[in-house]
Amino acid sequence: MTAMKPNLSATDAMRRRTRRFIFIALTVAALAFVVIAAGGINDNLVYYWTPSDLRASGDKAYGATIRLGGMVKTGSIRHQSGTTGVEFDVNDANAVVHVKSSGVPPQMFRDNIGVVVEGTMTRDGTFESHRLMVSHNNQYKAPKAGHTMDKQELEKLMRSTEGL
Repeated sequence: MTAMKPNLSATDAMRRRTRRFIFIALTVAALAFVVIAAGGINDNLVYYWTPSDLRASGDKAYGATIRLGGMVKTGSIRHQSGTTGVEFDVNDANAVVHVKSSGVPPQMFRDNIGVVVEGTMTRDGTFESHRLMVSHNNQYKAPKAGHTMDKQELEKLMRSTEGL
């Protein structure tokens, strides 16, 4: 009596198909990676810099889309006549950057508030912004029941909301 041999050809064919599928899938994935990497994905990145970072970057800052974050320098806000734009200075502990924003500033925009502006640095040293966002605390604390506001507290509140 002869022993039956297992059907090796069906198993071998299945292994070859699996190997071929894996090879094709890896090749397609590698090609997709190369296309994405070579396609200028770096052009779509937006960097977040402080005024010090921007000043230290030199030529790398020109033409790149950047989000500049810092504080609005006190007394630097100038509304552009005849347009909705505004000019102001953004500073951190070590540097100041002059910003020209073409959009309408948010209602909370004022001196000494944290801002993030998105745009590009120009060769003349001005940051041209097309997007202006203010940084604020979203927490609201209601006064305690029966709390009366005295004149000093009211004046402090009014000073903190000037320009809104």
